[in-house]
Amino acid sequence: MVETYDVAVLGGGLVGTAIGLGLAGQGLRTAILDEGDVAHRASRGNFALVWVQSKGMGMPRYSSWTRESVRLWPDYAASLREESGIDVSLHQPGGFTLALSEGELERRAANMARLNAQPGFEHLDYEVWDRSQLRQVFPEIGPEVAGAIFCRLDGHVNSLRLFRAQHVVFARRGGAYLPNFQVQEISRLPGGGFRILSGERCIEAGQVVLAAGIGNARLAPMVGLDAPVRPLRGQALVTEKVAPFLSHPIVTLRQTDEGGVMMGDSQEEAGFDEATGLGILGAMADRAARMFPKLGQVNIVRTWSALRVMTKDGFPIYQHSEAAPGAFLTTCHSGVTLAAAHALAVAPMIAGEGLTDALDAFHPRRFHVPAAS
Repeated sequence: MVETYDVAVLGGGLVGTAIGLGLAGQGLRTAILDEGDVAHRASRGNFALVWVQSKGMGMPRYSSWTRESVRLWPDYAASLREESGIDVSLHQPGGFTLALSEGELERRAANMARLNAQPGFEHLDYEVWDRSQLRQVFPEIGPEVAGAIFCRLDGHVNSLRLFRAQHVVFARRGGAYLPNFQVQEISRLPGGGFRILSGERCIEAGQVVLAAGIGNARLAPMVGLDAPVRPLRGQALVTEKVAPFLSHPIVTLRQTDEGGVMMGDSQEEAGFDEATGLGILGAMADRAARMFPKLGQVNIVRTWSALRVMTKDGFPIYQHSEAAPGAFLTTCHSGVTLAAAHALAVAPMIAGEGLTDALDAFHPRRFHVPAAS
C-alpha cells in the first residue's frame, strides 16, 4: 500500500518540523518521516538560544542569515501560540558573553572587532561592558568576572515547548507525522517525484526534503546531494528551580522560564558516543559558579549529552539537487535560532520556485574549491 504526498520531509526534529509546518502552511500535502527515538536527535539536547553575537566568522552571510531569522522570531512565536495554544516563552532582552579575566575580555572584544571587519559583513551592533556596568544588571557576579560582550539581538526560548508547538501546528495544518519510519532507500519515479522505502512501508512524494541531521550524510547521495556532516558532542546540566536572578541569557548559562539554570556549550569530537563525563560537566559547573557564586550551593538535578550536526566549516547547508530535481537538503547546528527562517523563508522557497540566490553561500560546492597550486 502506497501513501502519496506533495512533499516528504525526512526528519522530525526542530529543523524538519519547522520546514514541515511551513510547507503545510503553503497548502502542500506534507508528511514528516521520523526515525523516532533511536535517532541521534540534536533537538533533545539543544541549549535553546536565539543567538546572533559571534556568528559568521569566515562566512559573513551566516551572520546576516541568523539576523534575518531573529527578526522573524517574534511573529513566528506569536503564530505558534495562536495555532497551538503553546507559549514557547521567547525572551529577547539581549545576551551576554562573560569574561573571567581582563585578558579574556580583551580577546573576546578583539574577536568581535575581527568579526565586524570582514569584507561584506553586515555591521553588528555590540557593546563591551566593564565590571561596573555588568553589576547593574547582574549584581551577584563573582569577583573574577571582568566584563562582558553584549548584543541586543540575542535571546532564548523554551525549546521543549517549541518542539511540541511545531508538531502541533504541523498536525493542525493537515500534516501527516509518520513515526518509526527508518528510511532505507529513496529512488526517483519515472514520471517525476520520489519513492521512499522503510521495510514494507512505501511513501511517494513529488518533492523530498532531507532534514535528518546527522542522518543526512547517508541519505543525501541517494538523491544526488552532498551532506558532509559529522557529530559533535555537547554536554549540559540543569539545576533545581531557584528564584529568578538571570534576567538575560549568557552564551553558556541561562535561567529557564521554569526556574532551572542550564549550563552548557562543551564541544567534543566523540563520534556517536552520547555519554556524559564528570570531567566536562565539572568544568562547566565550576566556570558557572565562578561567574555566579550562588550556583555553588544549588543542586544539579539532571545532566545529558547530545550530538550537534556539524559541517566541515560549521555553517549550514541548503541545496537543491541538480541530479534529482525536487530533492532538497537542509542541515545546520542552530535549529532553534534558525527555526523562524526555516518555517517562514525556506519552506516557501521549496514550495515555490526553489532555493533563491539568498541561500547560495550555503551550497556545499564551497567544500570543493580546488587547492592552490
